[in-house]
Amino acid sequence: MVSFMLRRLGQAFVVVVLVTIIAFALLHALPGGAARATLGKEATQEQIDQFNHENGFDQPVHVQYVHYVGRILHGDFGYSYKLNQSVSDAISQRLPKTMILSLMSTILAIVLAIPLGVWQAVRRNRGPDYVITIAALLAYSTPIFFMGLLLIILFSQVLPILPPEAPQGYEVWEMFADPTALVLPVVTLSIVTIASYSRYVRSSMVDNLNEQYVRTARAKGLSEFRVVFVHTLRNALFPVITLLGLYIPALFSGALVIETLFNFNGMGLLFWQSAQNRDYPVLLGVTLILAVATVIGAVLADFLYAVADPRIRLAARA
Repeated sequence: MVSFMLRRLGQAFVVVVLVTIIAFALLHALPGGAARATLGKEATQEQIDQFNHENGFDQPVHVQYVHYVGRILHGDFGYSYKLNQSVSDAISQRLPKTMILSLMSTILAIVLAIPLGVWQAVRRNRGPDYVITIAALLAYSTPIFFMGLLLIILFSQVLPILPPEAPQGYEVWEMFADPTALVLPVVTLSIVTIASYSRYVRSSMVDNLNEQYVRTARAKGLSEFRVVFVHTLRNALFPVITLLGLYIPALFSGALVIETLFNFNGMGLLFWQSAQNRDYPVLLGVTLILAVATVIGAVLADFLYAVADPRIRLAARA
Protein backbone atom coordinates (compact mmCIF):
# COMPACT_ATOMS: atom_id res chain seq x y z
CA MET A 1 0.00 0.00 0.00
CA VAL A 2 2.83 2.39 0.89
CA SER A 3 4.72 1.67 -2.35
CA PHE A 4 1.46 2.09 -4.27
CA MET A 5 0.90 5.56 -2.82
CA LEU A 6 4.56 6.56 -3.25
CA ARG A 7 4.36 5.69 -6.95
CA ARG A 8 1.18 7.73 -7.30
CA LEU A 9 2.78 10.71 -5.51
CA GLY A 10 5.84 10.46 -7.76
CA GLN A 11 3.65 10.47 -10.87
CA ALA A 12 1.69 13.42 -9.48
CA PHE A 13 4.90 15.39 -8.91
CA VAL A 14 5.99 14.80 -12.52
CA VAL A 15 2.58 15.96 -13.78
CA VAL A 16 2.77 19.20 -11.76
CA VAL A 17 6.27 19.95 -13.10
CA LEU A 18 5.15 19.32 -16.69
CA VAL A 19 2.11 21.58 -16.22
CA THR A 20 4.26 24.43 -14.94
CA ILE A 21 6.68 24.05 -17.88
CA ILE A 22 3.89 24.02 -20.48
CA ALA A 23 1.97 26.90 -18.85
CA PHE A 24 5.13 28.99 -18.49
CA ALA A 25 6.12 28.44 -22.13
CA LEU A 26 2.63 29.11 -23.51
CA LEU A 27 2.09 32.31 -21.51
CA HIS A 28 5.43 33.72 -22.62
CA ALA A 29 4.67 32.82 -26.24
CA LEU A 30 1.54 35.00 -26.27
CA PRO A 31 1.83 38.16 -28.38
CA GLY A 32 1.86 41.54 -26.68
CA GLY A 33 3.54 40.65 -23.44
CA ALA A 34 3.04 41.81 -19.87
CA ALA A 35 4.87 45.10 -20.42
CA ARG A 36 2.45 46.39 -23.05
CA ALA A 37 -0.58 45.22 -21.01
CA THR A 38 0.76 46.86 -17.85
CA LEU A 39 2.14 50.12 -19.23
CA GLY A 40 -0.54 50.68 -21.86
CA LYS A 41 -0.52 51.36 -25.60
CA GLU A 42 1.15 54.75 -25.16
CA ALA A 43 4.28 53.30 -23.50
CA THR A 44 7.54 53.95 -25.35
CA GLN A 45 9.95 51.19 -26.34
CA GLU A 46 12.40 52.43 -23.71
CA GLN A 47 9.77 52.05 -20.98
CA ILE A 48 8.90 48.56 -22.21
CA ASP A 49 12.57 47.54 -22.27
CA GLN A 50 13.05 48.88 -18.75
CA PHE A 51 9.96 46.98 -17.51
CA ASN A 52 11.19 43.76 -19.09
CA HIS A 53 14.66 44.23 -17.62
CA GLU A 54 13.35 44.97 -14.11
CA ASN A 55 11.11 41.88 -14.18
CA GLY A 56 13.61 39.56 -15.89
CA PHE A 57 11.53 39.21 -19.06
CA ASP A 58 14.57 40.03 -21.25
CA GLN A 59 16.23 36.77 -20.25
CA PRO A 60 15.76 33.43 -22.08
CA VAL A 61 12.56 31.58 -21.19
CA HIS A 62 14.34 28.61 -19.61
CA VAL A 63 16.34 30.97 -17.36
CA GLN A 64 13.11 32.73 -16.34
CA TYR A 65 11.54 29.33 -15.57
CA VAL A 66 14.44 28.27 -13.34
CA HIS A 67 14.23 31.57 -11.42
CA TYR A 68 10.44 31.16 -11.13
CA VAL A 69 10.74 27.63 -9.70
CA GLY A 70 13.41 28.85 -7.29
CA ARG A 71 11.09 31.57 -6.00
CA ILE A 72 8.20 29.09 -5.65
CA LEU A 73 10.36 26.81 -3.51
CA HIS A 74 10.77 29.79 -1.15
CA GLY A 75 7.01 30.47 -1.15
CA ASP A 76 7.23 33.45 -3.50
CA PHE A 77 4.72 33.27 -6.38
CA GLY A 78 5.65 36.72 -7.67
CA TYR A 79 3.97 40.13 -7.62
CA SER A 80 0.84 41.19 -9.49
CA TYR A 81 1.32 44.28 -11.66
CA LYS A 82 -2.40 45.03 -11.77
CA LEU A 83 -3.54 44.11 -8.26
CA ASN A 84 -0.50 45.74 -6.66
CA GLN A 85 -0.11 42.88 -4.19
CA SER A 86 1.74 39.58 -4.00
CA VAL A 87 0.27 36.62 -5.86
CA SER A 88 0.26 34.62 -2.64
CA ASP A 89 -1.96 37.21 -0.95
CA ALA A 90 -4.29 37.43 -3.96
CA ILE A 91 -4.72 33.64 -4.08
CA SER A 92 -5.04 33.21 -0.31
CA GLN A 93 -7.89 35.75 -0.29
CA ARG A 94 -9.86 34.01 -3.02
CA LEU A 95 -9.00 30.30 -2.87
CA PRO A 96 -11.03 29.57 0.32
CA LYS A 97 -14.13 31.13 -1.26
CA THR A 98 -13.84 29.00 -4.39
CA MET A 99 -13.16 25.88 -2.30
CA ILE A 100 -16.26 26.53 -0.18
CA LEU A 101 -18.37 27.13 -3.29
CA SER A 102 -17.08 23.92 -4.93
CA LEU A 103 -17.47 21.93 -1.69
CA MET A 104 -21.07 23.06 -1.21
CA SER A 105 -21.98 22.17 -4.80
CA THR A 106 -20.23 18.78 -4.50
CA ILE A 107 -22.06 17.92 -1.27
CA LEU A 108 -25.38 18.95 -2.84
CA ALA A 109 -24.59 16.85 -5.92
CA ILE A 110 -23.69 13.74 -3.90
CA VAL A 111 -26.68 14.04 -1.60
CA LEU A 112 -29.06 14.21 -4.59
CA ALA A 113 -27.28 12.12 -7.25
CA ILE A 114 -26.69 8.89 -5.31
CA PRO A 115 -30.31 8.36 -4.15
CA LEU A 116 -31.52 9.45 -7.60
CA GLY A 117 -29.24 6.97 -9.39
CA VAL A 118 -30.20 4.15 -7.00
CA TRP A 119 -33.90 4.88 -7.44
CA GLN A 120 -33.54 4.89 -11.24
CA ALA A 121 -31.66 1.57 -11.18
CA VAL A 122 -34.28 -0.12 -8.98
CA ARG A 123 -37.08 1.19 -11.22
CA ARG A 124 -35.13 0.97 -14.48
CA ASN A 125 -36.86 0.94 -17.85
CA ARG A 126 -40.02 2.50 -16.45
CA GLY A 127 -41.61 5.88 -17.10
CA PRO A 128 -39.91 7.86 -14.29
CA ASP A 129 -36.54 6.37 -15.23
CA TYR A 130 -36.92 7.59 -18.82
CA VAL A 131 -38.04 11.07 -17.68
CA ILE A 132 -35.09 11.49 -15.29
CA THR A 133 -32.67 10.14 -17.90
CA ILE A 134 -33.85 12.71 -20.47
CA ALA A 135 -33.67 15.50 -17.86
CA ALA A 136 -30.13 14.43 -16.89
CA LEU A 137 -28.98 14.37 -20.51
CA LEU A 138 -30.46 17.84 -21.08
CA ALA A 139 -28.73 19.20 -17.97
CA TYR A 140 -25.42 17.56 -18.91
CA SER A 141 -25.49 18.87 -22.48
CA THR A 142 -26.53 22.43 -21.57
CA PRO A 143 -23.59 24.87 -21.25
CA ILE A 144 -23.17 25.92 -17.65
CA PHE A 145 -23.28 29.65 -18.42
CA PHE A 146 -26.60 29.19 -20.29
CA MET A 147 -27.98 27.21 -17.35
CA GLY A 148 -26.93 30.02 -15.01
CA LEU A 149 -28.60 32.64 -17.18
CA LEU A 150 -31.83 30.61 -17.26
CA LEU A 151 -31.85 30.32 -13.47
CA ILE A 152 -31.15 34.05 -13.06
CA ILE A 153 -34.03 34.94 -15.39
CA LEU A 154 -36.40 32.47 -13.73
CA PHE A 155 -35.61 33.10 -10.05
CA SER A 156 -34.48 36.73 -10.15
CA GLN A 157 -36.63 38.24 -12.90
CA VAL A 158 -39.77 36.14 -13.44
CA LEU A 159 -39.96 35.01 -9.81
CA PRO A 160 -37.93 37.62 -7.89
CA ILE A 161 -37.11 35.43 -4.90
CA LEU A 162 -33.30 35.12 -5.21
CA PRO A 163 -30.60 37.78 -5.85
CA PRO A 164 -28.90 37.59 -9.27
CA GLU A 165 -25.42 38.17 -7.79
CA ALA A 166 -23.33 36.02 -5.47
CA PRO A 167 -22.26 37.43 -2.08
CA GLN A 168 -19.82 40.31 -2.50
CA GLY A 169 -16.87 41.28 -0.33
CA TYR A 170 -13.33 39.99 0.15
CA GLU A 171 -13.64 38.10 3.43
CA VAL A 172 -14.74 34.46 3.63
CA TRP A 173 -17.30 35.10 6.35
CA GLU A 174 -19.01 37.63 4.08
CA MET A 175 -20.10 34.72 1.87
CA PHE A 176 -22.66 33.78 4.49
CA ALA A 177 -23.92 37.29 5.24
CA ASP A 178 -26.77 36.65 2.80
CA PRO A 179 -27.23 32.87 2.34
CA THR A 180 -29.90 33.35 -0.34
CA ALA A 181 -27.23 34.89 -2.60
CA LEU A 182 -25.37 31.55 -2.57
CA VAL A 183 -28.31 29.49 -3.79
CA LEU A 184 -28.10 30.21 -7.52
CA PRO A 185 -24.28 29.85 -7.83
CA VAL A 186 -24.25 26.58 -5.84
CA VAL A 187 -27.25 25.11 -7.66
CA THR A 188 -25.91 26.10 -11.09
CA LEU A 189 -22.50 24.58 -10.37
CA SER A 190 -24.04 21.36 -9.02
CA ILE A 191 -26.60 20.68 -11.76
CA VAL A 192 -24.12 19.21 -14.24
CA THR A 193 -22.48 17.22 -11.44
CA ILE A 194 -25.84 15.81 -10.33
CA ALA A 195 -26.63 14.76 -13.90
CA SER A 196 -23.23 13.12 -14.34
CA TYR A 197 -23.08 11.35 -10.96
CA SER A 198 -26.65 10.05 -11.16
CA ARG A 199 -25.92 8.48 -14.57
CA TYR A 200 -22.79 6.76 -13.24
CA VAL A 201 -24.58 5.53 -10.12
CA ARG A 202 -27.51 4.22 -12.17
CA SER A 203 -25.29 2.35 -14.66
CA SER A 204 -23.10 0.89 -11.93
CA MET A 205 -26.14 -0.14 -9.85
CA VAL A 206 -27.79 -1.82 -12.85
CA ASP A 207 -24.62 -3.81 -13.54
CA ASN A 208 -24.29 -4.90 -9.91
CA LEU A 209 -27.98 -5.77 -9.51
CA ASN A 210 -27.50 -8.38 -12.26
CA GLU A 211 -24.53 -10.01 -10.48
CA GLN A 212 -24.67 -13.47 -8.95
CA TYR A 213 -24.01 -12.24 -5.40
CA VAL A 214 -27.18 -10.10 -5.54
CA ARG A 215 -29.27 -13.09 -6.67
CA THR A 216 -27.70 -15.13 -3.85
CA ALA A 217 -28.55 -12.45 -1.29
CA ARG A 218 -32.17 -12.39 -2.46
CA ALA A 219 -32.30 -16.20 -2.43
CA LYS A 220 -31.23 -16.11 1.24
CA GLY A 221 -34.33 -14.07 2.00
CA LEU A 222 -32.66 -10.73 2.71
CA SER A 223 -34.89 -7.68 2.48
CA GLU A 224 -34.75 -5.63 -0.73
CA PHE A 225 -33.53 -2.62 1.27
CA ARG A 226 -30.55 -4.61 2.61
CA VAL A 227 -29.77 -6.08 -0.81
CA VAL A 228 -29.76 -2.67 -2.50
CA PHE A 229 -28.22 -0.37 0.11
CA VAL A 230 -25.89 -2.78 1.97
CA HIS A 231 -24.70 -5.32 -0.61
CA THR A 232 -25.06 -3.54 -3.96
CA LEU A 233 -24.51 0.18 -3.33
CA ARG A 234 -21.02 -0.29 -1.82
CA ASN A 235 -19.72 -1.98 -4.97
CA ALA A 236 -21.63 0.40 -7.24
CA LEU A 237 -19.93 3.43 -5.69
CA PHE A 238 -16.39 2.42 -6.77
CA PRO A 239 -16.63 4.24 -10.15
CA VAL A 240 -18.14 7.26 -8.40
CA ILE A 241 -15.13 7.44 -6.02
CA THR A 242 -12.80 7.68 -9.00
CA LEU A 243 -15.10 10.18 -10.72
CA LEU A 244 -15.20 12.34 -7.59
CA GLY A 245 -11.43 12.83 -7.60
CA LEU A 246 -11.16 13.38 -11.32
CA TYR A 247 -14.04 15.87 -11.21
CA ILE A 248 -12.04 18.48 -9.27
CA PRO A 249 -10.66 20.20 -12.39
CA ALA A 250 -14.16 20.30 -13.87
CA LEU A 251 -15.41 21.94 -10.68
CA PHE A 252 -12.76 24.63 -10.90
CA SER A 253 -13.40 25.25 -14.59
CA GLY A 254 -17.10 25.43 -13.82
CA ALA A 255 -16.36 27.81 -10.95
CA LEU A 256 -14.55 30.08 -13.42
CA VAL A 257 -17.75 30.47 -15.44
CA ILE A 258 -20.00 30.68 -12.38
CA GLU A 259 -17.84 33.27 -10.63
CA THR A 260 -17.74 35.42 -13.76
CA LEU A 261 -21.48 35.08 -14.30
CA PHE A 262 -22.46 35.81 -10.69
CA ASN A 263 -19.61 38.29 -10.00
CA PHE A 264 -18.23 36.07 -7.24
CA ASN A 265 -14.79 37.16 -6.07
CA GLY A 266 -13.04 33.77 -6.16
CA MET A 267 -10.25 32.04 -8.06
CA GLY A 268 -12.25 31.81 -11.28
CA LEU A 269 -12.91 35.54 -11.44
CA LEU A 270 -9.29 36.21 -10.47
CA PHE A 271 -8.08 34.01 -13.36
CA TRP A 272 -10.45 35.70 -15.84
CA GLN A 273 -9.42 39.22 -14.82
CA SER A 274 -5.73 38.28 -14.88
CA ALA A 275 -6.08 36.76 -18.37
CA GLN A 276 -7.64 40.00 -19.62
CA ASN A 277 -4.82 42.05 -18.04
CA ARG A 278 -2.04 39.62 -19.05
CA ASP A 279 -1.03 39.44 -15.41
CA TYR A 280 1.38 36.55 -15.91
CA PRO A 281 2.45 35.98 -12.27
CA VAL A 282 -1.20 35.59 -11.20
CA LEU A 283 -2.02 33.35 -14.17
CA LEU A 284 0.94 31.09 -13.39
CA GLY A 285 0.06 31.01 -9.70
CA VAL A 286 -3.58 30.08 -10.35
CA THR A 287 -2.53 27.46 -12.94
CA LEU A 288 -0.11 25.90 -10.46
CA ILE A 289 -2.75 25.78 -7.74
CA LEU A 290 -5.25 24.15 -10.13
CA ALA A 291 -2.63 21.61 -11.25
CA VAL A 292 -1.84 20.69 -7.65
CA ALA A 293 -5.57 20.44 -6.83
CA THR A 294 -6.08 18.18 -9.86
CA VAL A 295 -3.31 15.74 -9.01
CA ILE A 296 -4.33 15.71 -5.33
CA GLY A 297 -7.84 14.78 -6.46
CA ALA A 298 -6.50 11.98 -8.67
CA VAL A 299 -4.21 10.64 -5.91
CA LEU A 300 -7.03 10.87 -3.36
CA ALA A 301 -9.31 8.95 -5.73
CA ASP A 302 -6.66 6.22 -6.13
CA PHE A 303 -6.19 6.05 -2.36
CA LEU A 304 -9.92 5.77 -1.63
CA TYR A 305 -10.31 3.19 -4.39
CA ALA A 306 -7.46 1.12 -2.94
CA VAL A 307 -9.00 1.30 0.54
CA ALA A 308 -12.43 0.31 -0.77
CA ASP A 309 -11.23 -2.47 -3.10
CA PRO A 310 -8.44 -4.79 -1.79
CA ARG A 311 -7.80 -6.04 -5.33
CA ILE A 312 -6.17 -2.68 -6.10
CA ARG A 313 -3.66 -3.21 -3.29
CA LEU A 314 -2.90 -6.73 -4.49
CA ALA A 315 -2.35 -5.45 -8.01
CA ALA A 316 0.01 -2.76 -6.68
CA ARG A 317 2.17 -5.39 -4.95
CA ALA A 318 2.43 -7.50 -8.12
